[in-house]
Amino acid sequence: MLLVVGVAVAGVFGQWLGWRLRLPAIIPLLIMGAILGPIGGFVRPSVALGDVMRPAIGMAVAIIVFEGGLNLNLRELRSAGSGIARLVAVALPLNWLMGTIAAHWVAGLSWPIAILIGAILVVTGPTVIMPLLRQAKLEPRAAAFLRWEAIVNDPIGATLTLLVLSYLTLATSMSSGAAILSLAWHTVLGAGVAAALGLAVPFGIRTLFARDLAPEYLKTPILLAGALGIYAAGEAIQPETGLVGATLFGVVLANIDVTGLQELRRFKEALTVFLVSGLFILLTANIDRATVEMLSWPIALTTLVILFVVRPLAIWLATIGANTSWRERLLVGWIGPRGVVAAAIAGVAGERLNQAGYADARLVLPLVFAVIASTVLLHGLTLAPLARRLKLASRGRGGLLIVGASRWSIRLGEVLHGAGIPIVVVDRSALALKAARLAGLATLRVEVLSVIGEEVVDLRDVEQVLAATPDDAYNALVCTRFAPELGRERVHQLAPDAAGTRHEASREWRGKIVIGEDMTFQCLADLMEAGASVIVQPFGSGETDVDVHDDGWPLALIRDGGELVFFGADHEVDPSPGDLIVRLYKAALAPTVEREPARWRRLLGAGRKRLTGLPISASGSALE
Repeated sequence: MLLVVGVAVAGVFGQWLGWRLRLPAIIPLLIMGAILGPIGGFVRPSVALGDVMRPAIGMAVAIIVFEGGLNLNLRELRSAGSGIARLVAVALPLNWLMGTIAAHWVAGLSWPIAILIGAILVVTGPTVIMPLLRQAKLEPRAAAFLRWEAIVNDPIGATLTLLVLSYLTLATSMSSGAAILSLAWHTVLGAGVAAALGLAVPFGIRTLFARDLAPEYLKTPILLAGALGIYAAGEAIQPETGLVGATLFGVVLANIDVTGLQELRRFKEALTVFLVSGLFILLTANIDRATVEMLSWPIALTTLVILFVVRPLAIWLATIGANTSWRERLLVGWIGPRGVVAAAIAGVAGERLNQAGYADARLVLPLVFAVIASTVLLHGLTLAPLARRLKLASRGRGGLLIVGASRWSIRLGEVLHGAGIPIVVVDRSALALKAARLAGLATLRVEVLSVIGEEVVDLRDVEQVLAATPDDAYNALVCTRFAPELGRERVHQLAPDAAGTRHEASREWRGKIVIGEDMTFQCLADLMEAGASVIVQPFGSGETDVDVHDDGWPLALIRDGGELVFFGADHEVDPSPGDLIVRLYKAALAPTVEREPARWRRLLGAGRKRLTGLPISASGSALE
């Protein structure tokens, strides 16, 4: 109990630490596991958990690949299908072949063990790739390549490894022909049963849900039970074939329009983060000091060859003639971190082959561990910088997505854009967006809550959302849609007509109210019609607070580092000297003289538009 609870707490702390330090969470998790296990010697999970550890890891991996399958959209194959097919059908055997050669000629392992090592290392685990993609903000095609390769190759690589392992152990007690026939029969049967269930069960579940034959509170448990049941059906026939069914189950569910998946995705994402954290700490802590002491120069050199020769060359050869750019080939060729599946299989394989009489089987775990640790550290730290360098990811701080084009929202966007905040205005009306385009703002004509909206609204460069339409319920719905991805503190809306009363929507079902509870859409429209102005002013060193006056209201704060913070009824904002205040003024009372023009330019910096001595106004006349 202490081990399980300790790993759970340490895993969540490692995830938080990674977020806080802006590091891939896998890195602090790996360090924590090493401190608990091979370095500190505090725990040995395999001893504490005994026979429970392996099936528990298997079920956790099944849930992880199922969640990964839910993120595979078949529409991505339209633009990246050729490249994805090459990564699965061509790059995998090339990685296996060249990894085997490297393990034999560089590390000096026998051919049977080298073949096993090559099979283990073809897997680029989704347990590592998915968290890295979430943090790196890659452009959709490059992310699709890495995501599809990791999730599809995971069950294939695991099955391939177990086939090699089973053949090597059976070959010691029966003829090669008999071993091959036995394995082929069990593998085809296990993978076939799992795949058939993974393809058929989703359609049965869709019918069950569509005909209202399952209550709402049971839908998510039914889906989770389905994933584990399909996994167990394959495992009962041949180990690791159940992962094929669990992956297919998720992919099919994600692409046949099953109701209730949105709630499952949110729950599964949280569950997957929890499982990945625990698995990485458990498997790293389970490596004993004797294994670490077996690390040698041949193992180090083999690791370098796999990182810098085998994977890049295999990807480059596999994607010749595919619809991939050289930048995408370079990124995918470098990024190939190994994860939980490789670590779990290596521990089992080394022990079983050592018992079967293979002398160099004891080197399987040290070599695989060296590759896992090296790829997690190097690829985790370099993915985001390399992607930005290759122009395949977001380059800077995210901006603001404004849903609803009106006179007030367009003028606010114009002023924030002039102060260096990236702005995108979304609306369903081409006429409403015309004024935004004339103001120099990026626009998008789409319904953000539609299926098309999910595809075309790129959240890589979005940090916050402001729902500013005349429909209060729609504003709340937009905030509810984006809150799970951006965070509830980063979704905002205008005050509804019922704000401040018991008829107001609960905080769980709306965004944070900006400006104040009396600043509804109609109120802002009336002010703009009367000639109100939006002004940016520096917060002076002698000022102590930002108040609402009869002549003006504070809208937002732009901190010295470029962070945008809205004023509102649900939160307090404490400005500091050097920050910029965005205010809404009644036209007749708006200030017309900037007090410190030189300081303005220094505050805004080289990344923002240069300003004249006048304040930035809604008309844009103060912009150079």
